[in-house]
Amino acid sequence: MAEPTSSFLGIHGTALALREQRLQLLSANLANADTPQYKAQDLDFNRALQAAMQAGPGDRIAQAGSLAQYERASSQPSLDGNTVDGDREKAAFGQAALEYRASLSFVESKVRSMLTAITGQ
Repeated sequence: MAEPTSSFLGIHGTALALREQRLQLLSANLANADTPQYKAQDLDFNRALQAAMQAGPGDRIAQAGSLAQYERASSQPSLDGNTVDGDREKAAFGQAALEYRASLSFVESKVRSMLTAITGQ
């Protein structure tokens, strides 16, 4: 049986949670830009979303996110083995934040329409 929130929000609730996971990975990359041997991580959003939609209810978002997480190769790793490229991370974070906001807007719209249906206003 489908979860009530997942059937109401459709793909948007799952997408929002996965986009949040990606933002957390990107922010960890930025925070560890000077940490020796730190390897930049990212999330293949499309792969994670596909896996989450195919999985059953429960902890499917965390499972799908961990399956789609990967170590991002660097074009110029530093001498200490760190693969974080600050400019690339900032650009990826900006784009991910924009995508998160778009997903949040879809969820807000769905909730607003439900509230309108409930209150009749």
